[in-house]
Amino acid sequence: VQLQAWGGLVQAGGSLRLSCVTSGRAVSGYNMAWFHQTPGKEREFVAAINWSGGNIYYADSVKGRFTISRDTAKNAVYLQMNSLKPEDTAVYYCAANRRRGSFTYYARQEYDYWGQGTLVTVSS
Repeated sequence: VQLQAWGGLVQAGGSLRLSCVTSGRAVSGYNMAWFHQTPGKEREFVAAINWSGGNIYYADSVKGRFTISRDTAKNAVYLQMNSLKPEDTAVYYCAANRRRGSFTYYARQEYDYWGQGTLVTVSS
């Protein structure tokens, strides 16, 4: 599956929605996640939604501010980011796997497909 995502520039306190499409494949077949990475740091988990859409997970740092969702008709996954902070500035990656049953949703090693990354810049 090919993943493509788009980000942008926003002021602190503002909102931005990231989009990721599973080109040519049904998003309902995949567990989907968002990670982010800043220079010199490891790629970190942000949010995940499982293949059925019934389970959603967030990193503590984004709970209450970010929302992950999906549109099966568009084969897309979204990350709505509100109340953005300068420390949210990072390259954001969309990720996917086809695992069924339990897995460590916050571990980047669990994901087999990655988007190219998109830069989100939050200015103060």
